[in-house]
Amino acid sequence: MGGASVMGETVDEQTVGAKAVDAKAEQEGGRQGAAPTEAQKARAAKRALAKSLVFELALPLGGFYVLQGVGLSQWAALLVSSLLLVPWLVLGMVRSRRVEVLPAFTLLMVAVGALMSMVSGSPRVLLVRDSWVFGALGLWVLGTLATRRPFMLTAARSIVAAKIGEAGAEEWVARFDHDAVFRRHLRLLTAVWGLGFAADAGIRVTLACTLPVDLVPLVNTLQWLAVLGGLFGFHFWYVNRHGLKV
Repeated sequence: MGGASVMGETVDEQTVGAKAVDAKAEQEGGRQGAAPTEAQKARAAKRALAKSLVFELALPLGGFYVLQGVGLSQWAALLVSSLLLVPWLVLGMVRSRRVEVLPAFTLLMVAVGALMSMVSGSPRVLLVRDSWVFGALGLWVLGTLATRRPFMLTAARSIVAAKIGEAGAEEWVARFDHDAVFRRHLRLLTAVWGLGFAADAGIRVTLACTLPVDLVPLVNTLQWLAVLGGLFGFHFWYVNRHGLKV
């Protein structure tokens, strides 16, 4: 439960809603008649992350236990609490004025999971739903390794552009075509993130099928934060260790 769209918008620094962060920073800078400073961008990033944690993790998780506390069944509490995420995802796409692939996919999985659970009447069907999102995301990320533009190259471009400008970002991306060491580093990071998402999906299925239903939402949330923390920890260590930070 929860966390599905967090990674839809969160991988590396740029994935903490990079576009939303930059837009917010530009608004702040515009009100002051100047380009946004690094401090303004950092504050905007923290606000974007805080909102994501509240609406994508805390609200569905808290909603489940509150709804159970007022007498709803496990199935009904899971179904209703999962729908609390929908307005946030829709609002994000309305604000960006574009249909984002991963939020749209998450909405589709919410709808499919709800329909399947209505047919089966099993709350575990809803609990397994998030594993589809993370499993599909992991396979997609791993699939980009076979292309000329692996996931980490395209995912990191926006934050590189925010730091050193569009011209610098184009030069950074161009390194992939002629720098074999640079290619190896980005492919390895892509593989680590893809495998991390795929492993997370497997863990979610195992937990959903074995733990008591009441415990699964909480354990899934804690497990997701642990996986995400491990991925970010490795990522930042590797980037600094190999001089990839811009």
